[in-house]
Amino acid sequence: MRTLNLPLKREYFEAIRDGRKPEEYRLCTPFWRKRLEGREFDQVVLTLGYPARDDKARRLVRAWRGFTIKTITHPHFGTEPVEVFAIDVSAPTP
Repeated sequence: MRTLNLPLKREYFEAIRDGRKPEEYRLCTPFWRKRLEGREFDQVVLTLGYPARDDKARRLVRAWRGFTIKTITHPHFGTEPVEVFAIDVSAPTP
């Protein structure tokens, strides 16, 4: 199974878990372009930090629904607008 693993800070992990954040953002850098563009995954695993393999409470599994490229302004990325990959994490894996 092809899995995209995304470690997150607590505030973003909890917002996704609680359904308040339907997308996870990654900057459009050469690293993320190589990792995402032209690739398909079966699922996205979101983790609170880097948990032990058997720590299910700190792990969310979502169906891969792809991504879009957006321009956003977010405090995490600074005060200027930036281009990001907006990865859809709204749907749990069936």
